[in-house]
Amino acid sequence: MRVSNFLFATILLLGSIGCSVGPHYNRPDVPLPSQFTAPAATGPADGAAKAEPDDPEFWHSFHDPELTSLVERSLSSNKDLHSALAHYDAAAALWRLSKFDKYPTVTASEDTGRQKLAADQAFGYPRNNRYSTSTINASWELDFYGRIRHNIEAQHQQLLASSNDLAAMQVAIVGEVASTYVDLRGQQERLRVAQQNADNEQRTVKLIEATYTAGRGTQFDTARARALYESTTARIPALQSAITLDEHRLAVLCGQLPDSLVSELGMQKSLPDLPESIDPGTPADLVRRRPDINASEERLHAATEQIGINTADLFPRVNFAGLLGMMEYHADSPFDGVSPANLAALNIDWSFLDRGRVKARIASSRADGDAQLAQYQQTVLLALEDVDNALVRYARSREQDAQLHKAALDSKRAADLANVRYKEGATGLLDLLDAERVELQAEDAYATSHLESASDAVSLYKALAGGWPQAHPSRP
Repeated sequence: MRVSNFLFATILLLGSIGCSVGPHYNRPDVPLPSQFTAPAATGPADGAAKAEPDDPEFWHSFHDPELTSLVERSLSSNKDLHSALAHYDAAAALWRLSKFDKYPTVTASEDTGRQKLAADQAFGYPRNNRYSTSTINASWELDFYGRIRHNIEAQHQQLLASSNDLAAMQVAIVGEVASTYVDLRGQQERLRVAQQNADNEQRTVKLIEATYTAGRGTQFDTARARALYESTTARIPALQSAITLDEHRLAVLCGQLPDSLVSELGMQKSLPDLPESIDPGTPADLVRRRPDINASEERLHAATEQIGINTADLFPRVNFAGLLGMMEYHADSPFDGVSPANLAALNIDWSFLDRGRVKARIASSRADGDAQLAQYQQTVLLALEDVDNALVRYARSREQDAQLHKAALDSKRAADLANVRYKEGATGLLDLLDAERVELQAEDAYATSHLESASDAVSLYKALAGGWPQAHPSRP
């Protein structure tokens, strides 16, 4: 009978070899437009050429060594990146662990002890005895239905997803460094404009006070000039606060104490050069390039493999087990001595009587796969929306730049002429104060618009996810 059972099991196993259950992953087909339809950017040239989305390390297109230095420091020292890298290492370890399931598991054990039996347990033999047992155990699950293969592939896809999560974190960190640096330089430019206009208005106050002292003005004229000067100087503390906050943010992004970069970044510099245009490429290129889309697809793949893992539970799980050992017993009895032990076993575990639970797990994994598919499709749509919005913002901000740049030049020219005409007595104080007020508003509006254009350029690069470093950040 035992022989016939063994033959039946062997026939069953041989007939099952090579069978793998569960669905096979196919990349989902998401309809994509042939190209982006957002308008092209036009604006004042800053000396930069057309930029491509796949240019290596996009921040070099801004031609700012300080920005490049900050980006490099953030990539090597940012703590969020170190955390993402640790998650990647954990996923890599789990993948390596899953691959060991393809091979036999071999363990060894040693058990040595001494015991004293009760008088009524010894049955006339010595109550004190010593024993020692040494064994080598081996077990091996034969993967006839693909459970192990599906699990290894699922862990591999989770590893790839973690790798793309790390790349997406790099995109986020570098994007935040660039946008914060741009905001810092923009706020410094607005501060320069406010201080310059405050100096001009202070000179106007002194001029009006001198005129009043000479008997040709009124206290009303002096009060109005002082009010304009004081309203301009009131802008300065808020701008200084914004600059300090940006300096602190950049330091933390670089993995340093908040005030460590204040002296380095405190010197005022102009905004980085802006590219005249940024080629977004095609939507198909974007889908292949964005790490968040890749990570979502890899999690969909892993969910598909999980369906195969659960489906394999409908079929027998076959294990071979073996044991080799040696037992030594010392009690001054007939059982004393060393004796070998061995075991060879074939175990078939089949949950066919528990099919309800197995099918419930399969249904759950299929639902999770449907959710991952919807999430992948949504990620693609959000990426396309992200790029389209960034293209529109950058194009319109460059158009606004061009107009506000002309307005700032004209308002400065008008304020200079009003100052000359007032000194010559050809115009009144109201005209001079109004010209100075308009000059401040126009120059601040242009500085703010130029800041927004630079921020929109960074946002567009971030949306395109082009030119980002492919290597993993350095470990701490």
